[in-house]
Amino acid sequence: MNVPQHPQHELRDQLLRAQQSAIATGTVPPVLRPVIRESWERAIRGSIDPDRALPSLELDEDAFREYRAAHALAPVLPVIRRLLVDGADDAGLVVAVGDSRGRLLWVEGDAGLRRRAEDMLFVAGADWSEARVGTSAPGTALQLDRAMQIRGAEHYNRIAHPWSCTAAPVHDPVDGALLGVIDITGTDHAVAPHTLSLVSATVAAVEAELRIVSLESTVRAARRTSRTTAMPTAKPVRTPLSVLGGRRPQLGSRELSRRHAEILVLLAWHRQGLGAERLASLVYESDASPVTLRAEIVRLRRVLEAAGEPPLESRPYRLGRELDLDAASVAKLLGQGALRRAAERYAGPVLPDSTAPGVVELRDDLAGRLRESMLSDASPELLLAYADRDECRYDTEVWRALLGILPPRSPRRASVVAHLERIESALR
Repeated sequence: MNVPQHPQHELRDQLLRAQQSAIATGTVPPVLRPVIRESWERAIRGSIDPDRALPSLELDEDAFREYRAAHALAPVLPVIRRLLVDGADDAGLVVAVGDSRGRLLWVEGDAGLRRRAEDMLFVAGADWSEARVGTSAPGTALQLDRAMQIRGAEHYNRIAHPWSCTAAPVHDPVDGALLGVIDITGTDHAVAPHTLSLVSATVAAVEAELRIVSLESTVRAARRTSRTTAMPTAKPVRTPLSVLGGRRPQLGSRELSRRHAEILVLLAWHRQGLGAERLASLVYESDASPVTLRAEIVRLRRVLEAAGEPPLESRPYRLGRELDLDAASVAKLLGQGALRRAAERYAGPVLPDSTAPGVVELRDDLAGRLRESMLSDASPELLLAYADRDECRYDTEVWRALLGILPPRSPRRASVVAHLERIESALR
């Protein structure tokens, strides 16, 4: 009597056959998740040998220690250790931090597991970029600038098949530059759903700490400047303008009226400025005299003065200093292809209660760009989180797309099918 294979072993054998076929034909079979299939295709184009490719150790010990000590992530290592490493021994996990090129800077956690990981050169100083070793969570997360989970035989390099990993990139909170990656490696526990949330939360905490470090550096630089009468070189800190989602709009910690928020978001979006008639047409639903707008501008100037902001400029109306508009940040991330970060930053529609024509247009444009990116590029877990948003609960196309990319054995398929049936029933 034939004993049925364990599902994981069956998947591993299926992936091994897919890899043999891909190497022989140059075409990766569609059995893989799209993001893994595309990574394997890059590995094949890069002539990576899945049996012989090993990470490289390019720096000698002294040069590596000097490089690591000067890295931008060195000051926030205590945050990573507190949130991830301190519990890694009990959980049987390895925590790694890498630079933006895929070189591992620190590898900590379960001692026994780290010794096993040394067999595949998963050690500090090793190059685990996708270009070097093929598909892996840290390398592919850096390649795509998004969080990744790689299970077992999804790794292109066969030496990594006994391992699973979850990784997410870290960015400079000031200018958005890619700084590195945080990774959890181990057994199947390393790709549990809560692991992705834990790594993403750690990245958020690290980026918040980096912002504090940057602000402290700015203050120190300003003090040095005041002593030497030199021109300041640090970037000015922009006041946040929060208009996404159902919360009351805010400028910094100050709540705004809906009308003031509408004017500010339009001026923040149109940084070159807007003439009085054009701004009035974007703010008011019906024809309104620029005189009406000017009266509102007078009141808004008082609000800006109380918030410590420079006064609005006139002819055209323009902000005296650029604001950190959350909607603009989402648009920028979408333009960079950083879909996961854009989705995390997108707290909901722009000023959802506003009927100002310019705001309605901006709101529809941003929501449409996010939706389009989700339908074309999102991973199953990211699209699932997006589909659960209030604005997507009855979006049939989104839920059908989700059903199309969920793995055949995913336990979520049944609930997605049931939700689609409820949508269709409600629309009858």
